[in-house]
Amino acid sequence: MTDVADAVVPLAGGPTLPQERRVVTAIPGPRARALHERRTAAVASGIGSALPIEVVAAGGGVIVDSDGNSLIDLGSGIAVVNVGNAAPAVAQAVAAQAASFTHTCFMITPYSGYVQVCEQLNRLTPGTHAKKSALFNSGAEAVENAVKIARHATGRTAIVVMEHAYHGRTNLTMALTAKSMPYKAGFGPFAGDIYRVPMAYPYRWPGGPDASGLEAAAEVISDIHTTIGADRVAAILVEPIQGEGGFIVPGKGYLPALSEFCTENGIMFVADEIQTGFGRTGQWFACEDEHIVPDLITTAKGIAGGLPLAAVTGRAEVMDSVHVGGLGGTYGGNPVACAAALATIDMLEHGGLIADAQRLGAALRTRLDAMKARDRGIGDVRGRGLMQAIELVEPGTDRPDPDRVRAVLAACHAQGVVTLSAGTYGNVIRFLPPLVISEKLLHEGLDVVAEALAVTR
Repeated sequence: MTDVADAVVPLAGGPTLPQERRVVTAIPGPRARALHERRTAAVASGIGSALPIEVVAAGGGVIVDSDGNSLIDLGSGIAVVNVGNAAPAVAQAVAAQAASFTHTCFMITPYSGYVQVCEQLNRLTPGTHAKKSALFNSGAEAVENAVKIARHATGRTAIVVMEHAYHGRTNLTMALTAKSMPYKAGFGPFAGDIYRVPMAYPYRWPGGPDASGLEAAAEVISDIHTTIGADRVAAILVEPIQGEGGFIVPGKGYLPALSEFCTENGIMFVADEIQTGFGRTGQWFACEDEHIVPDLITTAKGIAGGLPLAAVTGRAEVMDSVHVGGLGGTYGGNPVACAAALATIDMLEHGGLIADAQRLGAALRTRLDAMKARDRGIGDVRGRGLMQAIELVEPGTDRPDPDRVRAVLAACHAQGVVTLSAGTYGNVIRFLPPLVISEKLLHEGLDVVAEALAVTR
């Protein structure tokens, strides 16, 4: 057999990388297992891995490991590499910027890349009002700063978040996040003045899917008035489609009702678009589906082609309410990450990728609906664009079936398809392929998923 190292390591991650599923060893293979042994000795055990391979190249819709396996990527690094893992335009922009300078700290000596990214975000995010932006490193950091800005701008302290929400792993964002294990267990005490309210979860709403949106919004508004006090609330923070909580698409009318309530009561409506943004749902941002114009919007993940960058964008007067020095960070808006973001945004805007997300999303939905029609253990299919999911339940009930999810994922991984779970109950399989994946490769990956569902039924 050809030496795997010679065959794999030189491959580039762009279009030259063969777009094929190829399984030549058990997954993980011997080289991946050797790395995992080193990882076990060197890396904190609290950092998990869904599939312990050793990646040596990635691009388009595939990930290649050191054992010569080529896996179909239905995860995109959790919705990060929307434009692919090694998009040539992004790689070239990164290389050029790194050759000029990698860091100065924008708060000390500014550079144009930071300003350009802010200009693009101000232009692209929903709403025609004057906007300003600030750049950070991670989604959790963006959410924390959105809370800071909302509190400072309103002079209030209470923050309202949703059931099933996920907003990060820092102390404040753990308080904002709903699920205890693995995100919060043992890490308290958490930040205070955080209040959790009902989410319009159509599949599990007592009144049924059609009633979930407006009924849930009415409950939220009632809860705020009776248990918090609307005049104490600085912000309502919501994911337009919940991510880690299970790709929950709120019932129609839920987001508009909450947005209107915020406007009437001087509350900041904050859209967490960290997982949903940058074309993922077939629109630039998921809140556009119901014409929501947030006061503040947080972005990260898909913003920079895989480099760490995040942002808060909002109404200019709200963003400017914070005193000089109240926002920032040493690495926030790193020049190399900004170069990657500008190239990524250009690809999304001029490369047809958002239209591709709509087209491929329609194909994905057709396949998932067909799986559901054959399988009484699929309780729900939901999502938009290339952010969709199936919720697995015990047949004939709505009881979550996380054991089957684990079995399906293991079967997919063994056959060379990267799949991810989600959900408060661990019973959701989510699909987040890169926007640049070919339709052929997407269907092949879904064939493997369908077979895994069949053998675990």
